[in-house]
Amino acid sequence: MIRVIKRYESRKLYDTEESRYISLEDIARWVRDGQEIQVVDNSSSEDVTAQVLTQIILDEGKKGTSFLPTELLHELVRAGERAVSSGVEQVQGKVDKLVQRSIDRLAPVRRAREEMSQLRDRLSQLESTLHELEAQNDEADKPALKRRASAAKAPAKKAPARKAPAKKAPAKRATPRKTTAAKKPAAGTETESKD
Repeated sequence: MIRVIKRYESRKLYDTEESRYISLEDIARWVRDGQEIQVVDNSSSEDVTAQVLTQIILDEGKKGTSFLPTELLHELVRAGERAVSSGVEQVQGKVDKLVQRSIDRLAPVRRAREEMSQLRDRLSQLESTLHELEAQNDEADKPALKRRASAAKAPAKKAPARKAPAKKAPAKRATPRKTTAAKKPAAGTETESKD
């Protein structure tokens, strides 16, 4: 969030967030802490942020507390109006490079960067090892998966039906034979009578 500061004709600066008058040192501290500011002229509503920031740099240079390297200041003077017209990007890029070079000179930062680089290398090695292990595991699981898949696709085999015990045919009853009766004598024939 941008902190809005009003500049009055008397050159006094008024912080609208804290509702109080502030100094250039306050603004410098906020900027160093990462706060973005915007300074607006109270009477014309014109943005005068660049003028105030330049004033801060000039005051710090007079006090001998300027943290800007002379190389950057030379570039700013050389760029002059061209830097303003072509945009702040060029100046910011050069400032970033100079700040980066200054930071790289610090041994602890350099060591920390080396350690971070080593950690990145170790992480990539771990990731590749994990990928290899997963691939090996997948290869080992393929035969089992194929068996499962083929078992799932094959029609289910029916268990052989158990044969019911054969029923015995009922025993046949012997039917009595029809016997033919003795033939009767024909009518009109006499039989001898026994006396």
